[in-house]
Order: sequence, then structure tokens, then C-alpha cells
Amino acid sequence: MQILTSSNLNTGPVQPTIQPLLITGANGTLGQAFRRICAIRGIETVVLGRQELDITDPLAVERALTQYNPWAVVNAAGYVKVDEAEKDFARCYRENTTGPAILAAACAYRDVHFLTFSSDLVFDGRKSTAYVETDLPRPLNVYGNSKRLAEREVLQCMPKALVVRTSAFFSPWDEYNFVYYALKAGYQNHPFEAADNVLISPTFVPDLVNVSLDLLIDEECGVWHLANQGSYTWAELARLAADIGGLDTAFVVPKPMHTFGLAADRPVYSVLESQQGNLLPSVEHRLHGCVGEMMHALRTTPDEPMAVAS
Repeated sequence: MQILTSSNLNTGPVQPTIQPLLITGANGTLGQAFRRICAIRGIETVVLGRQELDITDPLAVERALTQYNPWAVVNAAGYVKVDEAEKDFARCYRENTTGPAILAAACAYRDVHFLTFSSDLVFDGRKSTAYVETDLPRPLNVYGNSKRLAEREVLQCMPKALVVRTSAFFSPWDEYNFVYYALKAGYQNHPFEAADNVLISPTFVPDLVNVSLDLLIDEECGVWHLANQGSYTWAELARLAADIGGLDTAFVVPKPMHTFGLAADRPVYSVLESQQGNLLPSVEHRLHGCVGEMMHALRTTPDEPMAVAS
């Protein structure tokens, strides 16, 4: 947990002099990115991990809101293992549906702004043009359905909530993303298999966090799509990143998605656009900015066995 507040000399619990932004999911990619960007932007935060706050426990949520008195809550927590969710569905629904609904109800009662995140996997991929906010969700897997239900329950509890659908993270701030895995494989001269028949909207995490914060501060509400401009297959994304990184792209092995034997079905097309306009820059522009950082990290980090990207 991190609390960015001014301290004083009194003993015992201290209410922040300025209402903070409360962020859940402290240890995840999104939670860590919010922590970093809020510090840069001078936004005081309380960042809580699972051990400090179980978002599926209404009493724990109430205690946290009473203790920290935030002006807004950002829910960056959740179950992210798409394939494991097919069997571990009870936990997936608890963390991705029940938790956000509990947070939304508590925020609505206190008139506290609330932001939570959804996914392109709420769609079935049968469109051939980009999905917008008004398209009807029809998920193909448990994870996507947990997000669909969360959207519905959050907005029923709190119509003023902000729900951001997004997709396919990449970021220079941690290695748990597809682009880093692809670059690592190329740098180590290992073959890298990637789906060549699935189109997605890659999303640069710092852009996502900054624009989400702007929308929250502006008191926007409802469902918004935030993804960087451009659509790519996973194989195209790997090749583009490798090319920008100065690598020979021959290590990328394109394969149809079904040959990976994944437990959860994926939509073959889940490109996102927004009816509110394109708020994020192009994928290629952001890759040019972050691939260099990733390649530097690879060159200065001892070789380790390749992780498996899901």
C-alpha cells in the first residue's frame, strides 16, 4: 500500500488533508501505472492491494472508504487469467463482477466518483468494422462474460460510474505484455508463435491511464472505449515491434489462433473505436517510443528462460 499524503506529528490514524484518489489492484500492471502517473501529475493517492482491501467484501470496502475518504475510486483490480477462468469461473465472477458492483454501490451511496475497466472480450467478433460503445456485448468466454455482467451491474448501481473498455496492453514499465515477450524472443533468437487471424486494438498503458484520469476528473460517465489507433493481428504486432527494435522479423511464426489450443474462445475481431472520438495516438507512434526502452532493458538484463505469453 502507498499513501501519498503530507504527514504530521500527531499519533494515531490521520485523515489526509486533501481527499486522495483511492486505487485498488496495487500490484497489477494497471494499478502500478496509476500509481506512477498520479505521482507525476501530483494527484494524491491511496493504492491498496488485495491484502489491504478485498473488493468483494462490502464491510471491507465500507471501512476503506470511511478511513480514506477519497474523492474518487479507481478499480484496477480483477481476475486476468482468461483461459484459467473457464474452470476457475467462481473466482473470476467474484473478482470481476461482484467486486466492481460492491465498489460502485458504496461509491454511489457516498457520492464518490468511480472508474472501473472492462474488455474487448465482451464482444463476439462477428463485426467487420470497429466496435463502438453502443454495440451489444456477446462474449464468447467466461472472462468476457464476467466483464459484461460487471458493466451492467456497475451502471445499474451507479449510472454516473465511468466504465472503460480497453484491450491488449503494452508498456515499457513491466515485462508482462505481448510486445515485451515478442522482443525478448527475437533478441534471444527464439521462434515466437503468434496468431495471424485475430485482429485487436493494442493499447499503450500510459495513454490509457492518463486519458482515463482526464475523463474521471471531467466527471464523464457511462461506457467509453479507449485503445490506441490501429488494428493488428498478434503476428503483425510482433513483427512491427521487432522491426522498430532493429530485429530480423523472421523469428515470428504466424499461426491460426485455433492451433494454440487455448481453453477460452477469442473473438477473431475485437477492434475498438469510440463514438466520442479517437482520444489516443496511433499504436505505431507509441511503439516507436517504448520499444527502445524495452530493447535497452533486454540488453542490460541477464538472459533468463522465456516466459510463455498467453
